[in-house]
Amino acid sequence: MLFNSIVFIFVFLPITFTVFWALRTSQSRYVWLTITGYVFYGYWDARFTLLMAFSTVVSYFAGLGFLKWSDPHRRRLCLVIPVTVDLLLLGYFKYADFGLDTAQEIAHCLGSDIQLPPLNIILPIGISFYTFHTISYIVDSYRGVIKPTRNFFEFSSYVSLFSQLVAGPIVRFRQIEADLEAIGHASRGRWLYLGISMFVVGLVEKVIIADTLAAFVDPALASYGSLSTLGAWMSMLCYSFQLYFDFSGYSTMAVGLGYMFGLRIPQNFNSPYQALDPSDFWRRWHISLSTCMRDYLYIPFGGSRHGISRTYVSLMLTMLIGGLWHGANWTFVVWGAYHGILLAAYRRWADVWDPVPARVRQVTVFVLVLIGWVFFRSTDFGMAAHMLQVMFLPTDGWSGPSVALVTVPLVLAASWAMAGPNPFELKYSPSGKRNLALAVAFGAALAIIAGTRSSPFLYFQF
Repeated sequence: MLFNSIVFIFVFLPITFTVFWALRTSQSRYVWLTITGYVFYGYWDARFTLLMAFSTVVSYFAGLGFLKWSDPHRRRLCLVIPVTVDLLLLGYFKYADFGLDTAQEIAHCLGSDIQLPPLNIILPIGISFYTFHTISYIVDSYRGVIKPTRNFFEFSSYVSLFSQLVAGPIVRFRQIEADLEAIGHASRGRWLYLGISMFVVGLVEKVIIADTLAAFVDPALASYGSLSTLGAWMSMLCYSFQLYFDFSGYSTMAVGLGYMFGLRIPQNFNSPYQALDPSDFWRRWHISLSTCMRDYLYIPFGGSRHGISRTYVSLMLTMLIGGLWHGANWTFVVWGAYHGILLAAYRRWADVWDPVPARVRQVTVFVLVLIGWVFFRSTDFGMAAHMLQVMFLPTDGWSGPSVALVTVPLVLAASWAMAGPNPFELKYSPSGKRNLALAVAFGAALAIIAGTRSSPFLYFQF
């Protein structure tokens, strides 16, 4: 079920909202959020609700173990066993075929003609995100950062919360714990207007901007072999803004939905294309993922506490894993390594970079990020190599998205992303003009949704 679908907006959401606020106790609201989360998730494939339920139960009992035992050995078992189970499940469903393909390629390079049949495993949607939720809960419980809950439905409502279930933001239990505990006392009007407003803004980001750009990006990159230099750059410009507004739109809608139910889901994007250096970009892009990588990978690897060489190693390992988390393809690993190199280079030469005029830094960082998106978008190294070759070895003529058609949406997207306020910087206090603007925007988005097939969010594949 998609946020940008008629069935979600006019069936699922009104029913979920009405029943939620009709219930009066915390426990009944936990149960209702759990039920609706599983209905929402099962809309794609009901079989995989069992997988999420299993991960939830294992993590819940691990939390009870931390409450029961103070013995270090038992607590370590409560950490290692459920985290291992979660990682094995993620590894099997997301990386098993990738591992077989890689093993076969290595064998062929060594002269073997072995053929490993693919498993053709279906990737459960959102498994990377809810696995992050359960693992962060277990690790934070082990570290004493949070006190595990004894209430199963409180925990299950956290894991299965439909607004951030399949594509984030990655919400850690400690970030939402206070709101969950107070959910039985939440007031309907407390954040309702804010939530509806943010949902509409996110819908505009996705339907009006991202999907419009997708209409140019997808056919152009499907025939990337025929792109000219200008066409390749135009295609990657469009993709850069498509990806941002698609994912930012989903995250903004998720935050808005959270507010509708009295839950504060953290901001996930903060104008990343206005970043002035690579570190600044990762403080602004997919904030929930970058902070998780910092806390659960970079710092445990040593962070910046053990000298510059160890810092570079920590950065590279963190970004390599972050790249692989995005998908079972070596292009994602290279994308992660590329950003690791950018982060290390900035750390080494920050004193040279920081005095450069801000606008020059912003544009340069954007171009560097755009180059990285080539690996992120490419299906294989052949496509990535061809795109980079065409982009940096000029060709004559024009072959790419129609300039006449793409110019207006591209300029609007670039202006908003690189110079305008992000959804969290807009003002949402009720007024006649704002209400009219929201109504017009919502109507325009609905007209597009009604006239076309709802487009999935790009990050669903991760």
